[in-house]
Amino acid sequence: MKAIGIILAGGNNDGRLGVLTDHRAAAALPVGSCYRAIDFTLSNMSSSGIGKVAVLTQFNSRSLRDHLMSSKWWDFGRKQGGLFVFTPYTSKEGSTWFRGTADSIYQNMTFLKRSNEEYVVITSGDSIYKMDYKKVIKEHVAKGADITVVYQNMAGKDLSKFGVMEVAEDGRLMGFEEKPAQPKSENASLGIYVISRTLLINLLEQAIPEGKYDLVKDIIIRFIPTLKIYGYEYNGYWNSVGAGTAAYFAANMDFLNKEVRDHFVSEYPYIATKPKDEPPAKFNRGADVKDTITGSGSIFDGKVEHCVVFRKVRVGVGAVVKNSILMEGCQIGENCVVENAILDKYVVLTAGQKVIGTSAAEPAILKKETVL
Repeated sequence: MKAIGIILAGGNNDGRLGVLTDHRAAAALPVGSCYRAIDFTLSNMSSSGIGKVAVLTQFNSRSLRDHLMSSKWWDFGRKQGGLFVFTPYTSKEGSTWFRGTADSIYQNMTFLKRSNEEYVVITSGDSIYKMDYKKVIKEHVAKGADITVVYQNMAGKDLSKFGVMEVAEDGRLMGFEEKPAQPKSENASLGIYVISRTLLINLLEQAIPEGKYDLVKDIIIRFIPTLKIYGYEYNGYWNSVGAGTAAYFAANMDFLNKEVRDHFVSEYPYIATKPKDEPPAKFNRGADVKDTITGSGSIFDGKVEHCVVFRKVRVGVGAVVKNSILMEGCQIGENCVVENAILDKYVVLTAGQKVIGTSAAEPAILKKETVL
């Protein structure tokens, strides 16, 4: 049951992340003090035995491409298979941006047609989870499914930003609503699909010439009556940093929970990332840092509590930082106050500045290289 992987890492998630995706794709967002969002899906692919993976990206792809420049960290540096990064390009046939998720795969149809593996695992690049795709493929085959959609029961959560599935007792998909105002179910699609390679090619070659470019709306929902589409329930940890700033904030803060942190960092299979060769964090006399994870090369002189701090951050004497995310290279001056905030890369706060957000659901956000 060999498979290839396709990671949809298109771009900025329709502006839901505001200035955080002004200069990077959502899949390249920093997570948990040392990771990028795409690390989780790449590690899942590798640990599931999928050795040939395509990353489809479009908006603000430079940062993502830089992160993926060497594929060896996820064990994709190999003769057979490997990691491929595809973006829109110009040719004699024309130059068209990816017009949707299905179209992004169609424009790279050569990747599918030159592969020999029987199945394709399609995922997003901005979700935080650990999954063995082999189990999904095994159930896909056992049920004789044409398409399998992974979902999670999210009872009590806001489902207005998800695809909501109606699933029969035998797992058959009976209905699918995209971002409904009044959902008929509490089963939310996780954006993970298994399909045979030949069927995917046939469906794309049917849909794209008809001007249908979306994988969910124009293929999955469209063919519910005629194809055997099943759901696969996943009960482990899952979050999507692409759902918005509140979701991004929450996903990072989850890493302060030891169980969540150990799940990704200490329990095999581990989540891999591109390493940085820097000294460990330094805590000077007078620093008070607690309930915080810190990146390498950071230096602390002030008070930091319940925060996620990335690499090369400096917190000055008398500064107080609480319930916040400080990305790479931030400089917090003396006697500053930062609370309920996300500070993008290289933000500089001069002495005495205050940045205070309303709450974790509405954090204050300072864009990259802001100087106050």
